[in-house]
Amino acid sequence: MFKPKAIFFEPDIVHYELGKELMEKYKEVPKVEIENHNNIEEMRKKSNKEFMDMKRNLIIGVRKTHKFVPNHKTSDFLVPYTSSGCTAACMYCYLVCNYNKCAYLRLFVNREKMLEKIIKTSETSEKELTFEIGSNSDLILENTITNNLVWTIENFKNTKKGYLTLPTKFSMVDSILDLEHKGKVIIRMSVNPKEIINRVEFGTSRLEDRIEAINKLSEAGYKVGILIAPVIMVENWKNLYKELIVELDRKLSKKAKEQVFFEIIFMTYSFVHTKINEEAFPNAIQIYDKEKMQGRGKGKYMYKANLREDGKKFFIEEMNKYFKNNSIEYIV
Repeated sequence: MFKPKAIFFEPDIVHYELGKELMEKYKEVPKVEIENHNNIEEMRKKSNKEFMDMKRNLIIGVRKTHKFVPNHKTSDFLVPYTSSGCTAACMYCYLVCNYNKCAYLRLFVNREKMLEKIIKTSETSEKELTFEIGSNSDLILENTITNNLVWTIENFKNTKKGYLTLPTKFSMVDSILDLEHKGKVIIRMSVNPKEIINRVEFGTSRLEDRIEAINKLSEAGYKVGILIAPVIMVENWKNLYKELIVELDRKLSKKAKEQVFFEIIFMTYSFVHTKINEEAFPNAIQIYDKEKMQGRGKGKYMYKANLREDGKKFFIEEMNKYFKNNSIEYIV
């Protein structure tokens, strides 16, 4: 359970039910009033080496941006929702590209307005829409602080149309297992080989716990996907991912294996990651490999095209051995 070192809050949060609840929940925690959750001068001035210490703080505000971004993978829209950032510290986290060292957890208390827009958009659409509500954070993790995922499922279940989807690297799913979700929520568990989770995805759930959570969610009737992501081409990477696929085949329940779908994503990286990781995690492994990666815009990197093509071929062959009846939605 996350216990914040300090709370940074916008004064308007006390006008919202969730804001009042959080202030009461953390009444013993030191608090700092701020004007804007997007611009905390005290945080911006900290050095990269203080990255993990910054993540011990909790920022609470009111979300001002509500623009839906079209998406063409496993959802129709990426939707700004109840949090951004995270308490964990994956060394490749794409949020670091957007927020630099300020990729700490921010909670937004105006959840009613955000869900109301999702429901209105869904019910006025001519077709069924799927909304990605976890593109900026991890709602399974956030739920342990706010109970927002429970609240969301309970308030979305009776909509006439539409689905919600979210990815996670956390296994704390017990609070949503007994909810009447009516099949309207899709949860996608991100997995990686144990060695990569242990050495790169700091502060996240262990692989065996994630697999157990998949089985629990499947038994509870949720539609579940598995993200093999991000694929990191460390030394001996093919053997590591073969072992991962075999472990999934061995440990997933019959019900999970009957319905699970897959997404496979190769790692992208950036100059910002390099600078923060060097200073915040000086003893960690190096996941940027200049021999394997090429530029993909200013300060960003991706694996070279021939390596990605080889990787796609590898995953298709291995998945066909163990999960030939399960769809791979995309490999990118």
